[in-house]
Amino acid sequence: MQTVLPAPADRLRAAASRFGTPVGVTAVQALADAAAELRAAFPDPWLRAYSLKANDVPAVVERLGALGLDANVVSRGEWAAARRAGLPNARTTLEGIGKTAGDLRAAVRAAADGDPLRWVAVESPEELDALALLAARAGLGHGDRPPLDVLLRLNPDVSPETHAGLAVGHGASKFGMTETELSAVVAATPEGGPLAIRGVHLHVGSQLGAVDAWRDAVRRGLALLALLAAGRAGLDTLDVGGGYPVGDPGSVPPPARFAGEAARLLGAIPTSRLPRRLATEPGRFLVAHASVLVARVLHVRERPGWGRIVVVDAGMTELIRPMLYGAHHGIAALTSLGRALDPGELASSGIEPARVDGPVCEGTDTFGDHALPPLRRGDLVAIADAGAYGASMASTYNGRPAIPQVLLEPDGTLVPGRPRGRLIGR
Repeated sequence: MQTVLPAPADRLRAAASRFGTPVGVTAVQALADAAAELRAAFPDPWLRAYSLKANDVPAVVERLGALGLDANVVSRGEWAAARRAGLPNARTTLEGIGKTAGDLRAAVRAAADGDPLRWVAVESPEELDALALLAARAGLGHGDRPPLDVLLRLNPDVSPETHAGLAVGHGASKFGMTETELSAVVAATPEGGPLAIRGVHLHVGSQLGAVDAWRDAVRRGLALLALLAAGRAGLDTLDVGGGYPVGDPGSVPPPARFAGEAARLLGAIPTSRLPRRLATEPGRFLVAHASVLVARVLHVRERPGWGRIVVVDAGMTELIRPMLYGAHHGIAALTSLGRALDPGELASSGIEPARVDGPVCEGTDTFGDHALPPLRRGDLVAIADAGAYGASMASTYNGRPAIPQVLLEPDGTLVPGRPRGRLIGR
């Protein structure tokens, strides 16, 4: 199958020449196209936020913010990245199972200073108690200090159609509260206190292959919200998370398919019981296809009985998903035996199979098998769909510095987005 790249081959070669390899190149037009598709599927008044865990490069976050995406963060580190990208607290939500005491204190401090986050999504009764104590000490909910808005994360107990490691809405996962736990939390939290419970948050999983589990989860979230709102004022928000997949057209459901299911569910609810605010917060869908990892060939080895092995200078330290989840990323050659390939040759370059491995001292550092032309040391290849969980999950294992991140403007201009990191110890 032909590897589709979001950027012209000559621009990717130019990035390698100017910034060295490996280098991440993000096509701004591809970001805009994904944002437009999401907006068409979930139009206003839906709130649309970008989940920074997918790609926390501030330059990427800034472009998505300019395209109308708000920020969804899971730590003070991601929160800081959103702020550096120009996204204010009013357009930022904090969630995540790993929120530390410092994260909670920062959220309360921002609210006390009159610059609160849009909301904090709480994972458990214990976390809510800790947040409430901090908020009470800060005087939230008294005088001129409004309470801090919170959502309660529901574990919808569904079986998402995705890799087991990405199925965070499964009943056995560590994320969120059961319906019983969540209802008890609402009942035990007094109104008029330092926290204002505004609704329910859920997230089914990532790279969903079908809409069934997502639809069931949203149905449960709506039903629970309606039940709770009947006995308590102010519960008016449902955040349905993300999970919209990336794949070849027709092979995975687009955001519009999920939005259609949500519209049908909402259409069956009396107007008086409809949530006032609806939100979605994808990550992968917005950035995955937009970025390419450009790497240089280090070795080409023929192993009798095993075939050709191509070792490149990018690997699990730059893109761990193939090694972590067995994810497949298409690879296209940008040069062959030192000669640049034009678009036609690039499209028909599947000459013979090769296993493409990375440079890290681990036997699992591999991108799998790909059809590639003859290659030698110094040739360039492009690893596709590298925008999600590449830069944000990168490591410095083997003393490898973080790679530069570059934006490709629609006019072909290459703009530095994040410089190459320093070598360890220097």
